[in-house]
Amino acid sequence: MLRHSFSTVLLFYGLLAMSSSGFSQPAAARQPQPSAPRRNFSADRYANARERMVREDIAASGVTDTRVLESMRLTPRHEFVAASQRPLAYFDMSLPIGERQTISGPFVVAYMTEQLDPKPTDRVLEIGTGSGYQAAVLSPLVGTVYSIEIHQALGRRARATLRRLGYTNVVTKIGDGFMGWEEKGPFDKIIVTCSPEEIPLPLIDQLIEDGIMIIPVGERYEQTLVRLQKRAGKLERTDLVPSLFVPMTGQAEERRAVLPNGAQPRLANSSFEECLPDSETPTAWYYGRQEVFLENNTSPDGQRHLLLKNSEPGRPSHIFQGFPIDGRSVRELKISYRVRVLELGSGRIPAEKPGVAIRFFDERRTRSTRLVAPLRIFNSDWGLVTSSILVPTWSREAILQVGLMGATGQIEFDEIQIISVKRS
Repeated sequence: MLRHSFSTVLLFYGLLAMSSSGFSQPAAARQPQPSAPRRNFSADRYANARERMVREDIAASGVTDTRVLESMRLTPRHEFVAASQRPLAYFDMSLPIGERQTISGPFVVAYMTEQLDPKPTDRVLEIGTGSGYQAAVLSPLVGTVYSIEIHQALGRRARATLRRLGYTNVVTKIGDGFMGWEEKGPFDKIIVTCSPEEIPLPLIDQLIEDGIMIIPVGERYEQTLVRLQKRAGKLERTDLVPSLFVPMTGQAEERRAVLPNGAQPRLANSSFEECLPDSETPTAWYYGRQEVFLENNTSPDGQRHLLLKNSEPGRPSHIFQGFPIDGRSVRELKISYRVRVLELGSGRIPAEKPGVAIRFFDERRTRSTRLVAPLRIFNSDWGLVTSSILVPTWSREAILQVGLMGATGQIEFDEIQIISVKRS
């Protein structure tokens, strides 16, 4: 039996020692200014939450760069979200920030930052959706961050937050991320946290020779996070992991060849047969947590199926896939999946049970609800689970989650499908 790990998570449960060697403080700490005093973030009331976040959500999921880990530990993520969202700031989840935009989860930010390989002398172009958090994380790791925020209101707020917190080596601009920032280029590194369908040409032109770009590209709900390095004027591409980011604005978004169809929702790669080039990483499924494997043995549909493991009650072991859905057209989703239970234990609370869940979002991503299709088969042979979920009329997109949901044990999934039922 061949077993292949496809998640970015590598199980380092202890927090890696975060030496200060090679780690530079934010510019304001090096050159304090009375108008923007640098706060002692390590001593604030969220410090323990950040320590837990770095230990359990970031280091335990495979990020090993000690400088990146220390920046994540010191950067006050709660300052970059609305007051109503601050209780959730240090959980590994994206959060709405308004204008249909979200702030990425901490692990995603740390992973992308590590892949960028930041150096103290780097000039980095960062293209974000409006929070300013990624720029703040980069600030102590590089020389200068040139940050473009793509929404006016969010960009103004991000600029004010960065200034208030003393990130004086972050230079901000509000504009079309597709166009980059030509007058400030070229850049040693470029990091993009919103997704175009193709890599925008101005960004390629503004990257120096041997420079690195981290960017999610692809269809609206089938994206891949890629690492690009410029060699002899051309980009060498490495596909990292499947991903889901909000779309880029401007020409990059307007020129999309494939647009989502919420009236006909579907799942891609439902049996885990398609993988990224030269890897055992299945396309379309993203953000695996805990021990997540592909198994090449006795699959009910095709050659591969999914194996999930968890040994600690309450910890997540799951994967996700996003898809468009228009609740005005779709009344119900019929869900089916093949499952085999190898071992099953309890979570921390009775609600932590394995199965499939779907979270629906409205068009502004300010309203959501999570509905569950629970596991009803508990034997060691492959069985078929069917269920149905009513779709809220306000839904415009959704994220499907499959996993142990906090329960412990080992469980296998295959042939996960959704069929939409139209409203009459």
